[in-house]
Amino acid sequence: MNLENALSKHFKKAVKSIFNVDVESFEFQATRREFTGDLTLVVFPLLKVLKGNPVTIGEQIGNYLIENVDEVKSFNVIKGFLNIEIADSYYLKQFESLKNDSSYGLKTPTANEKAVMVEYSSPNTNKPLHLGHIRNNLLGYSVAEILKASGKKVYKTQIINDRGIHICKSMLAYERFGNGETPQSAGIKGDKLVGNYYVIFERKNNEEVTVILEDIFDNDFLIYKHLQTRMSTEVNDLKAQFDEYTSMKNVKAKKSIHELVKISDFEKSFSELKSKLKKETNLMQEAQQMLQKWEAGDKETVALWEQMNGWVYEGFDETYKNLGVDFDKLYYESETYLLGKEFVAEGLKKGVFYKKEDGSVWCDLTEDGLDEKIVLRSDGTAVYMTQDIGTAIQRAKDFPDVGGMVYTVGNEQEYHFKVLFLIIQKLGFEWAKNLYHLSYGMVDLPSGKMKSREGTVVDADDLIDEMAKTAGQISQELGKLEGYSEAEKQDLYKTIGLGALKYYILKVDPRKRILFDPKESIDFQGNTGPFIQYTYARIQSILRKADINFSENSIANNFSLHEKEKELLKMILQFPEIVQNAADSYSPALIANYTYDLVKEFNSFYQNVSILGADTESEKKFRVRLSATVANIIKNAFRLMGIDVPDRM
Repeated sequence: MNLENALSKHFKKAVKSIFNVDVESFEFQATRREFTGDLTLVVFPLLKVLKGNPVTIGEQIGNYLIENVDEVKSFNVIKGFLNIEIADSYYLKQFESLKNDSSYGLKTPTANEKAVMVEYSSPNTNKPLHLGHIRNNLLGYSVAEILKASGKKVYKTQIINDRGIHICKSMLAYERFGNGETPQSAGIKGDKLVGNYYVIFERKNNEEVTVILEDIFDNDFLIYKHLQTRMSTEVNDLKAQFDEYTSMKNVKAKKSIHELVKISDFEKSFSELKSKLKKETNLMQEAQQMLQKWEAGDKETVALWEQMNGWVYEGFDETYKNLGVDFDKLYYESETYLLGKEFVAEGLKKGVFYKKEDGSVWCDLTEDGLDEKIVLRSDGTAVYMTQDIGTAIQRAKDFPDVGGMVYTVGNEQEYHFKVLFLIIQKLGFEWAKNLYHLSYGMVDLPSGKMKSREGTVVDADDLIDEMAKTAGQISQELGKLEGYSEAEKQDLYKTIGLGALKYYILKVDPRKRILFDPKESIDFQGNTGPFIQYTYARIQSILRKADINFSENSIANNFSLHEKEKELLKMILQFPEIVQNAADSYSPALIANYTYDLVKEFNSFYQNVSILGADTESEKKFRVRLSATVANIIKNAFRLMGIDVPDRM
């Protein structure tokens, strides 16, 4: 129980006894550092029900507490703020109750309470996992662990997007240009091999578009190239430059371009023309035909799909293992989209959906402040919304105890999930009210934005390896590896590297965009994973040197606390509330930044108070035990973020 909850009942009694008024809640805040006290009652809100001067009211309540509450040592009133100093005995008593609890701050699932399903990762099987997937996985996994620690039963899951036009792009490119290559013959992971063919498809498709553009411009391709390089120029200036340039060329080319891109109304740009042409190439038409053959169950197409997806799954499993995340249940779009189509048909009968003249099926959400949304194409093929409807319903069937679902998906899909949740409600599922989109910002690099189709993404496996290598270089420079075997060094480098990566990403509020700087993340100073890991290792060194038998339960509580001891205890007592707040807000950042604050407080304690050189044996035992509790909280907090802590660094 935190200090506010512990004292609230005494404040209620005080107000009732002095003013004969019942007050249910009080406004508290931490006492400002320039004043004496541990907790401050803000008196001003009480003036709504209590008449009088706020200073006088504060003094009356303070005097009552001094007389009737053992935990209150002293008080002072500054204007309308009642600052209360808590007796050392309160903190020592609280510490006595938690010092042996290895799972302090972490609850176990509550019986008969509805479970929560957390979805994360959910990759496409046309490319390996990249830096963006890393944030998704780390965030979803951590939120699932935090929800568990708050007392919820949790199922971790993902939907694997194993069908669709993007998959057929890789398949067609492999069929055309693969020459029977396999992950074994190429010597690379299966997901990377398939991803290479996705990039090849896009390159070949762009080459076809270039040929079309050259033909459109009567081989006067210099005009097109000139305009394309000026796309970022302000519209009016660009038009003027274009007109000037083409005046030196033939009229036919100028007229052709004016007709196609409507340069006079420059809202139709060359980039839009290029995007349109990319969808109309022969290669893209073949990919669309392959998708239709897959949905029709063509044996050869399905066999190729199974082979290439099998390669990808093996690659994914290796990455997930390296990253330290897992799942309780996997779902596949190739299966759930069929259930989605069933409920689209059901929704048509109920009037939830309607069919347009071309045969496509839509949901009209305009009365709900949204737009119309397609749920089935005119050719009968499914869209993302179709499979998402089917996936949600299938999950509810598979896990009847689930009362809510959390979708860990980037913020560019916020509208999609508003629509999805509303459609499922309209289909009559009550649990749809408990669906939550854990929206997060994208991850940028100092070098700019990543693009999968251009092959410029930061591969997840490569990043994990690079982080371990960087950790090794820094550790060697610091010269703290004496006595380590080579295997122990490599394990330590991985622990530090992964810890740096995970902490750097999770310490940021999920809704914010991240500029990820690998070098900054692995610094051994400041708000970083390695800094916190180093503090944990330092405490383990203290515990080894202290050689105290922790089975002796009694700790003397008859001595006065040092200011630094008291501040550290106050931080320790906040941990259970921090875990609950992080669960309520789906934010590992609260855990991360609390841990950093706790470590800073411990280091201040370590620098100002002698632990092993304490004046008395009782003080030594207490300080060693206090240090051990801090280490335990660091370990528990980092476990909620999927981060390991080394005993030595």
